[in-house]
Parts: sequence; structure tokens; C-alpha cells
Amino acid sequence: MTVSPDLAAPRLASPELLRSVFRKHAAGVAVITAQGSSAPVGFTATSLTSVAAEPPLISFGVGTGSSSWPVVAEAEYVGVHILGEDQQELAATFARSGADRFAAPTSWRTGPQGVPVLDGVLAWMVGRVVARVPAGDHRIVLAEVVVGDPTGHGKPLLYHQGRFTALRD
Repeated sequence: MTVSPDLAAPRLASPELLRSVFRKHAAGVAVITAQGSSAPVGFTATSLTSVAAEPPLISFGVGTGSSSWPVVAEAEYVGVHILGEDQQELAATFARSGADRFAAPTSWRTGPQGVPVLDGVLAWMVGRVVARVPAGDHRIVLAEVVVGDPTGHGKPLLYHQGRFTALRD
């Protein structure tokens, strides 16, 4: 027997409804980086998506009110980093407003195309931005992957029910 949801209690669309529904959706955690004219920027994202294999395209969302947006809006290249389950503090640092995200203990280097590359992540890629699509108070950034390294070890960090968590075996 299949149990149906109670269709008599639907809620009208709202930001709260969207947040409530997506708290039930476990998402991988990534950090997106870009090099500004004076300093690098970066933010934590759970909206990373593989779009196409040929050519290799990815997408992610970024709020137009975020401190990183002015740099991402102009960046030719972005870095995409897949975090491991032991990198909750790194994810929190890049999610925190006003934090000096690239100060110690964050370990990073200048990578291909001048993009900041975080050390110790499960995997990273550098993508050439090909489009920025308006989407409400965000932009969906499409980037073609040009180089990367998938050789990190461990399990991915997840975001679920409003907190960082890990996979269970």
C-alpha cells in the first residue's frame, strides 16, 4: 500500500515553503572561488550541478546581494571545490558573512587561470564562465570546466536539515 501525502494541507509558495522543502533535500557542499582585482572571494554553495558532459558544463547559484557577487559577476574563471566530511569548519567559514575567508587556517594557493584553489579538498575544478542567468535574487552561473583534480580522499560533506553532516554507511 502506498501512503499519499495529505493533499488537503498544501501551503502556498513562499520563501519559507522553499526553505522547508529543501531542508529535506541532502546536498553536497562546495566552495566557489574567484580572484578579484584586490583579493580573492569565495562562498559556500549547495547548488552545484553537473549540466552537461560534452562540453563539460557545471552550474551554481549565487545571490546578487552576496559580497562575492561583484567579483563573480566579472570573473572569467571560477574555482569549484568539493568539500570532505572533515571540512565543516571550512564550509562554515565560507558561509559566514564578513569573515576573512582566505586567512589562516584556510590553506590555499593560486591555481590555473589565477583562480584561488583550496588545499585538501576532495576534488576541485576551474571553469570558464560562459553565462550568468538571472534567477530572482540570484544568478545561475554556467561554466565550462577547463582543468581539475579529482584525487582527494574521503567522503563528501553534505548539508541537510540546516546543518552540515556526513554520509552514513
